[in-house]
Amino acid sequence: MGALEHNPPLQARQARQLLRAMADPLRLQVIEALGGGERCVCDLTGELGLAQSKLSFHLKVLREAGLIEAREQGRWIYYRLRSEALQDLQHWLAGLADRCDQPARGCN
Repeated sequence: MGALEHNPPLQARQARQLLRAMADPLRLQVIEALGGGERCVCDLTGELGLAQSKLSFHLKVLREAGLIEAREQGRWIYYRLRSEALQDLQHWLAGLADRCDQPARGCN
């Protein structure tokens, strides 16, 4: 996507899906590991100390939520964070922060 193009604003349902995927401690570790750039699944299993089957489950959840994407090269699969998803979530949270200090309207 070009620098001047923008994604439509994140809807609350989409934000909940992203936050739910990120809420698991192991998935958050995967996200943090991918924060340094693209990684091979074999590197992630070693770094995180997870069995490949357990890691695969968590990677699937993160992919389905749209937080990561994968590419195959030979017999290896490489994962990376989708910066667009993180930016969309950041904008959604900023919108909450912008509105949270508004005073209550009077009750009728």
